[in-house]
Amino acid sequence: MLYNYQTLYNQTQDAMDAGYIGGFSEYRHYSHPYSPKDTDIVTPNNDTTYSWAWLDLRREPIVFETPDLDEGRYNVFQWVDLYTHVFASPGSRLNGDEGKTFLFVGPDWDGDVPDSIDEVLKSETDFVGTLTRTSIVGVDDIPAVKAIQHGYRFTPLSAYVGKKPPAPAPEPNFPVWHGALAQSPAFITYLNFLLGHVDPHPDDAEALASFEAIGISPGAVFDASALDKETHDAIQSGIDAALKRLEDRTATNKDNIGLFGSRAYLGTDYESRAVGAMIGIYGQNEEEAVYFSYSADTDGNPLDGSKTYTMKFDQQPEVSEFWSLTMYNLPQRLLVDNEIDRYSIGDRTEGLVTDGDGLTITLGPDDPGEGQNWLPTPDGPFFMVMRMYGPGQSVVEGTWPRPEPGLSSN
Repeated sequence: MLYNYQTLYNQTQDAMDAGYIGGFSEYRHYSHPYSPKDTDIVTPNNDTTYSWAWLDLRREPIVFETPDLDEGRYNVFQWVDLYTHVFASPGSRLNGDEGKTFLFVGPDWDGDVPDSIDEVLKSETDFVGTLTRTSIVGVDDIPAVKAIQHGYRFTPLSAYVGKKPPAPAPEPNFPVWHGALAQSPAFITYLNFLLGHVDPHPDDAEALASFEAIGISPGAVFDASALDKETHDAIQSGIDAALKRLEDRTATNKDNIGLFGSRAYLGTDYESRAVGAMIGIYGQNEEEAVYFSYSADTDGNPLDGSKTYTMKFDQQPEVSEFWSLTMYNLPQRLLVDNEIDRYSIGDRTEGLVTDGDGLTITLGPDDPGEGQNWLPTPDGPFFMVMRMYGPGQSVVEGTWPRPEPGLSSN
């Protein structure tokens, strides 16, 4: 929840933040394919553009309209609540190319739904956000992408049906975000604020009851300076131990399966949800996309940009959309300049050379020559993410033979 609050606060409340959107019910679109010049998001994909927005559902529901898509265009509107549950992922995979009209409603709303609404999306929290992805194929595709993004439109329900709006909701007192405080007992201030804007779920009742002993309660005022030293130190020890546990687990994690999804999917597996947030908050559920991460070769050694590796695919992954393999430097996890301006390779790459159902990709600093699939490596250590959009069952269930990078014998 805290990583999520950081984004919510910076994008809607902190006008000095580089990612500031301007408030609620407003989109901020990024309409170009990511390149090494873009450093605001770590491990960005090179397949889609990003669009960010947040909704405040306390006053009334919000109508969300989407435009028609050109054939073959992929998009997904990944909506998360304050818990980071992915409670809705409408888009081309689920809804096709035709534009749709959705109604977002908060936990306490129970009203009439206009006949023109295609689907009601109900959240258990007052505030919800989206990281929307729209596919792009190079810089020549930017005008088409912009036209689609400008068709993503929010309208309060009262304005949509031509009725008087309800009374404004009280102005929230968002606590100012400080990263250091979030890793101290003062994190409870943020947590109490967030819990004051959720519909308490029975599955969380036992955990919440146990938290009350240290001052965690929906909407309650918390003063970390009032804690006695023993309690303060005990809470801090718990924070440090939890972070260490999450860091240990993320160090060996190789995919996103089981880390992102709805409450119904994740249940009370709070640790997996936290691991997902630490690895890459706002990752997608495996039904929409599966991500494989790579930081070591087949011998278990860290990947090194001065060496040459090959990845042999016995068969390409089963996907309904597309797949790609993207290269990043470490520790920054950003795209890096190379002589052919290629930061990812996949089934949409022009000139991809296949071998029957499979293919081989060369990873290294030097061009392997004509007829080879080359993904240039940066200087020093590197990291890769393979993304499979619309994965088939063989990918999700782990029966597809995952390729691994091995040192080249050439």
